[in-house]
Amino acid sequence: MRFNYQDMVAGGKKPYVIAELGANHNGDMELAKTMIKTAKECGADCIKLQSFTKSNVFSKKNYEDNYFLGDDYRNRTDYTLESIVEAYALTREQHFELKAYCDELDIDFTSTPFDKAGVDLLVDELHVPFIKVASMDVENVPFLKYIGSKGVPVVISTGLTGMDDVVNAIAAIEAGGCKEICVLHCVSIYPPADEQVNLNNIDMYRMAFGYPTGYSDHTFGVVAPIMSIAKNVCIIEKHFTMDKNMKGWDHKISANPEEMKIICDAAEQGYKMMGSYRKVVNESEHQRGEYKRSIVAAHDMKAGHILTEEDLDYKRPGTAISPKFYEMLIGKELKRDITADELFQWGDF
Repeated sequence: MRFNYQDMVAGGKKPYVIAELGANHNGDMELAKTMIKTAKECGADCIKLQSFTKSNVFSKKNYEDNYFLGDDYRNRTDYTLESIVEAYALTREQHFELKAYCDELDIDFTSTPFDKAGVDLLVDELHVPFIKVASMDVENVPFLKYIGSKGVPVVISTGLTGMDDVVNAIAAIEAGGCKEICVLHCVSIYPPADEQVNLNNIDMYRMAFGYPTGYSDHTFGVVAPIMSIAKNVCIIEKHFTMDKNMKGWDHKISANPEEMKIICDAAEQGYKMMGSYRKVVNESEHQRGEYKRSIVAAHDMKAGHILTEEDLDYKRPGTAISPKFYEMLIGKELKRDITADELFQWGDF
């Protein structure tokens, strides 16, 4: 399945599954290609990278402190925050190499940029089908306006910030000229507790903005992304790894190949189960009328008997008079003798 924004607006399609490689390739191109090939085999529609560099995410202070959230490098002698960022960052040439590999395998390629140069690389040279905005940039209004000006759809995660900032972010993208936006519910905790996942926000974003909505997942396992299918998501994004025990930033909360295949299979099958809001009786159900009940005689009765409600019972098969017509039988005179449990027919009165 290729990215098609109009299909997402129309709905009724399977969720578009993004395997978020992020930096889980750990700077190893062979590992990155193995992950891409495996994601494709699992059924993912797209792989997403992160186009960060040493200079476009962390400030000098971060590197001097040698500390960032859960990644505490202060007591390590084997590597630093700066050395890890340099090791995991992809070069311009590596972006092109991985894009070509995705084209070869017929899987969409995109990335999250962290500066204007990254946006230009992705849109103007790599021709990605959409730009993915990370939650960390929800408040980065000038950056969002620039992304919105590039003429491609924008998919934005909404972690870290309140609703007022999400409103401002959508307005900034629109101010840049973009009206093709997908809003992803996201909780930027790694992992969130069950009570923090709040999948109902998916419906809330759809009602608030009128744009297609999806889900970017940071939970352990597959339950949350599978449940999101019942919210009519247009996109499911899940971090992907070959091994949860690898060293690196996001491996533990990522889906391994077995889990990614479960998510992709669920996306393929689950959306079909959603159906419509119109009550439908399928043809095969019509053919199984015997499962219903018919009106039967509660006991033996002679011809000329006038039926009362106590004379009626209701049993399978449902091939004779339906119980919904029971009032039409009360007060009718029998034309013939009838035995207990016998199905009434319209000609009996």
